[in-house]
Amino acid sequence: MNARVELFDASNIHAYTWPETEYGRYAKRYLLPLLEQGSERYIRNVRTQLLVLSVNGIPVPVTVNDTEYDNAYVCSPYTHYVSYAKQELALLGNRALIACLGALLSGIGALLKRSRFNRIVHVNNWLLSTNLYPALDEEHWDAALDKLLSAFPDHAIAFRSLNPSLNTRELDRLRSRKCRFVPSRQIYLLRTDNAGFGNAKSRWLLKRDGALARKNGYEIVNASGMTDADIPRIAELYRMLYLEKYSYYNPQFTERFLADALHKGTLELFGFRRDGRLDAVLGFYARDGVMTTPLFGYDTSLPQELGLYRMLSSLLIELASDRGLLLHESSGAAQFKRNRGAVAEIEYTAVQVGHLPLSRRWSWIVLELLLVRIGVPLLRKFKL
Repeated sequence: MNARVELFDASNIHAYTWPETEYGRYAKRYLLPLLEQGSERYIRNVRTQLLVLSVNGIPVPVTVNDTEYDNAYVCSPYTHYVSYAKQELALLGNRALIACLGALLSGIGALLKRSRFNRIVHVNNWLLSTNLYPALDEEHWDAALDKLLSAFPDHAIAFRSLNPSLNTRELDRLRSRKCRFVPSRQIYLLRTDNAGFGNAKSRWLLKRDGALARKNGYEIVNASGMTDADIPRIAELYRMLYLEKYSYYNPQFTERFLADALHKGTLELFGFRRDGRLDAVLGFYARDGVMTTPLFGYDTSLPQELGLYRMLSSLLIELASDRGLLLHESSGAAQFKRNRGAVAEIEYTAVQVGHLPLSRRWSWIVLELLLVRIGVPLLRKFKL
């Protein structure tokens, strides 16, 4: 039976009937404001055309871009593979290697722009660091890809956030469609959905981390314990960690985005409060047995001995375990996550470029080759 596939934008989205399911209601709460008011009002450094792809009535967000080379990496492959990658070279700790790879990235970047690298459609793009996929049948993904190839014949069609442990069906189907699989980063998965996960050392570390809040006089609060007065502080905590410490190429959530998270539950919020002030916060969402945390932040000006990062991580793992969910820990803080039982996995962007002329295809072909031959071995060697 053929899937019915339709595209909706801001001009006709009110003709779409959102499904009365948990996923459908969530998608409406999250996506409709972005469609109506524009992505930049919610994520400051994301300029994109947002669409909703209805696949047999199931909504899938789609973003369309042409250039936007200064976008957050969630919409700009150039930012991901060149601009952000340059910043992360410092993690290698080898000056000669950093200089060599930096020069290589600069040269590649110039060539990528010439190939119109950012002329791209991202499928299932929630504009977050990790996109969890809805449960669609294989033929539904086929129909979605066919629809987008017809609607955007001059764009690459990309699927971010795919990994072998969680996306076997999607990877197999996209492989059968001759998509290219470009490594994007090394992520960490923690099997909190299994009772007794981890080893003795990781369990001891988690127990120690979990005791820090009481030791340092912090109380755990959830969204019901937060108000509008906390929103600027939440934005500040996220900025301190994800933007100032890591990179401004990460999504820059606005207070409007955070207000929706607080009031509409687009992210489930928890934090640590002491003396009336919020000093650490996390926000997660879950889909089909997996949870991930696109919002994570703490006051980096406070003494490291407080262990705010460890407190947040311990709380997140406890929440995932209590709900029987696998925890997708995204990338970064690699050794910390390994010590607590997480397992490394290479994440991929599957990209369909076979319909494009060679002048456009070559950039993805070469990038895939370089990352498989050089990038992934470096990630594994340095345990990044």
